[in-house]
Amino acid sequence: MIIDIHTHTFPDRIAESAIVGMEENILKGQGMEVKCARIPTFKGLSDSTKKAGIDLSVVCPVATNVRQPEKINRSSAKVNEKMDETKIFNFGAIHPDCENYMEIIDDIVAMELKAIKLHPDYQNTFFDDDKYLRIIDYAAEKDLGIIVHAGEDVGLPESVHCTPDMVLDLWKHIQPEKLILAHMGGWKMWNEVEEKLLGLPIYLDTAVVQNDKLPVKISDEQLKRMIDKHGADKILFGTDSPWYDQSQALKDFDRIELNEKDKKLILGENANRMFKFM
Repeated sequence: MIIDIHTHTFPDRIAESAIVGMEENILKGQGMEVKCARIPTFKGLSDSTKKAGIDLSVVCPVATNVRQPEKINRSSAKVNEKMDETKIFNFGAIHPDCENYMEIIDDIVAMELKAIKLHPDYQNTFFDDDKYLRIIDYAAEKDLGIIVHAGEDVGLPESVHCTPDMVLDLWKHIQPEKLILAHMGGWKMWNEVEEKLLGLPIYLDTAVVQNDKLPVKISDEQLKRMIDKHGADKILFGTDSPWYDQSQALKDFDRIELNEKDKKLILGENANRMFKFM
């Protein structure tokens, strides 16, 4: 069983312009060209998933304003009806400025979307802000997963909105059972993650961290060390597709010297245990 817990799609009508804008931000912020690895549409992800031999790709939709969550979530529920055919499942979306966050979360639960995605950089809110605390507290009460972009964003490097210290600050108030920190706890902040977060009952995903097309990637040695220290039962395979070719991501992950039991946990069993996709 292979589950990619961290992917993205864009509606057909805006996919090209959205990706071009993000690629321009990366060029501006990192001084290098980074191109997406597939057509950034729903069909593009479905085709890529099947080609790579992945059983399920999970889409993490990001709401960038308060008007988007309800529309995104209704669309996600329709997508999930065809999961067996498309090999795609959509999580739910919410924005920290939504005053009706309880109602939105209740709807996400009713639609069985299983988790919410937060992106502090694109939502311009620090992770330990009260607006996130209230959302995470209520989502955890409802047994929803919470997956959050952690560390620097490759296209928005000016200010990091989710650091290990912010995670620890939030942890003083709330200890959600299904908190997933993307990019091995914080892109480009892996030394700090090792020092401050490993061992806590928090999940980490591997999204894009081994991608050698980005300006920085984690070393195989550090990734193996972090998995060993944190526990393979708290690591989830993810790619951040379309920013990482899914087939290549699987090949790169296979380089890590793990026993077969741990590989199976990371590649899909942990995610399926948490969310009961299959």
